[in-house]
Amino acid sequence: MRLRGKYVILSLVFLVLGFMISFSYQFTKRESANQISSRQWTNEYQYRKMLIEQEQLNRELQKELFEKQKKVREVEEEFANEEKILFNLVEDVEKLRMYTGKIAVKGNGVEVTLADASYIPTEENANNYIVHESHVFKVVNELYISGASAVAINGQRLSKDSYISCNGPVITVDGKQFPAPFVISAIGNPDVLYPALNITGGVKDQLVEDNIVVKMAKKDEIVLEPIIHSEQNV
Repeated sequence: MRLRGKYVILSLVFLVLGFMISFSYQFTKRESANQISSRQWTNEYQYRKMLIEQEQLNRELQKELFEKQKKVREVEEEFANEEKILFNLVEDVEKLRMYTGKIAVKGNGVEVTLADASYIPTEENANNYIVHESHVFKVVNELYISGASAVAINGQRLSKDSYISCNGPVITVDGKQFPAPFVISAIGNPDVLYPALNITGGVKDQLVEDNIVVKMAKKDEIVLEPIIHSEQNV
């Protein structure tokens, strides 16, 4: 009976001990799971916070990028405008150089040749049958009025300071003397210049009436060299 009582007591002790060990294991497992869940939640919260901060930073960087792109476009437009202005200035300078005779020019236009009358009666005044500066002036003025951009007389370019004078059978252009015939070359639209000279009652008819031999021709290409000043005109 005593031995059996000891077994019973030991059985109860082991039973209680087993229960305590099982309870302790379950409790420890549950607490560990709770700790893991808490740590995961904390990590997720931190990651989410970092993600939100990164998205905010990305938005700010994107906004800054848009602003810089806008400034770049404004600078490009400013450069484009300046380049256009510079191009226009260079083009204007080239035109001024052309008009002042500083550079050679090439283009289509017309060529007018004025020659003395082929027959001069002995009883008449010979001055009535030769080319004078007034005849040359008529042609040159009509060419400029009709839009000629450059004009030359026997290869001598004209400028705003040019002067033409007559001395017997020769004509002086900016200090250089030229005998007849006088070839007046003009760069411009030949379809405008030619009809302007050839209009009924116009310059050509007036010259023919003054016994001047007039020849006119359209030219596909005329080359005029820069102005060469004579020593008298320097």
